Amino acid sequence: QRELKEQLQGLQESERGHTEALHLLKRQLAETKSSAKSLRVTIGEAFERLHRLLRERQKAMLEELEADTARTLTDIEQKIQRYSQQLRRVQEGSQILQERLAEADKHAFLAGVASLSERLKGKIHETNLTYEDFPTSKYMGPLQYTIWKSLFQDIHPVPAALTLDPGTAHHRLILSDDCTIVAYGNLHPQPLQDSPKRFDVEVSVLGSEAFGAGVHYWEVVVSEKTQWMIGLAHEAVTRKGSIQIQPSRGFYCIVMHDGNQYSACTEPWTRLNVKSKLEKVGVFLDYDKGLLIFYNADDMSWLYTFREKFPGKLCSYFSPGQSHANGKNVQPLRINTVRI
Repeated sequence: QRELKEQLQGLQESERGHTEALHLLKRQLAETKSSAKSLRVTIGEAFERLHRLLRERQKAMLEELEADTARTLTDIEQKIQRYSQQLRRVQEGSQILQERLAEADKHAFLAGVASLSERLKGKIHETNLTYEDFPTSKYMGPLQYTIWKSLFQDIHPVPAALTLDPGTAHHRLILSDDCTIVAYGNLHPQPLQDSPKRFDVEVSVLGSEAFGAGVHYWEVVVSEKTQWMIGLAHEAVTRKGSIQIQPSRGFYCIVMHDGNQYSACTEPWTRLNVKSKLEKVGVFLDYDKGLLIFYNADDMSWLYTFREKFPGKLCSYFSPGQSHANGKNVQPLRINTVRI
């Protein structure tokens, strides 16, 4: 009987476990359906916006073509009318000259020619025809690229022109004059004034802009490096001493390490499935939805997503890692700015 009770207890525990798992799966099923429905709307809205922009560009270009056509046709028709009038006058003059040539009296002929010249003076104009070509080249060439460039200004978000904040940079870091490139300096530390804002142990620097709302996207060129770390950090993160780069400390980053390994800086780290060496990383922040997503910016394939409730403003975070005397990891990190 005791054995039967133990078996019953085991079955009851198994039943509870299966029931809980079933409830969890049903909840996941409902959430997945809801998420898929929401994503279908998001995808539909994104494509509809592009379609609308394309239709607007098509309409504007066709209207411009019609205006160019009307202007060119009017110009040609006016020239046809003017040159037709001049042609009639030339033909009239030619006919009169032929009639005078037929006259027998030479003196009368010369007098007639002089008289005719006076009559035709100012009536026969220069007949060199000059006109502007119809602007076909304006609507040919790399037309799709031309349209794409015109669309770019209306697409949001596009890679933002972020800058680095020199006041936060570790004293070993060297920033470009425009504060878009950061490299590790192997020489002596720079004589920079220390402040609570500046990292003193971690080889890091923050972006100048703090994000507290909205949607943002930027790209970082990481090619030829063997170590780096990029992402976001709370505006108020500790800058002093050795820092654990993880969400509980206010950092949301991905890292390249050991030359060819990629991980998300979670607790513990999450290894990323990266098929080929990353050349450029895209960072997408939807602050209001609590989403931070990393992409391979060359083909926009997904790398990792942080889902967080951000408690305050965030700054972009960059660490080029230490370079070595053997020449490894000397290349900088560079903010990629798309100029159209």
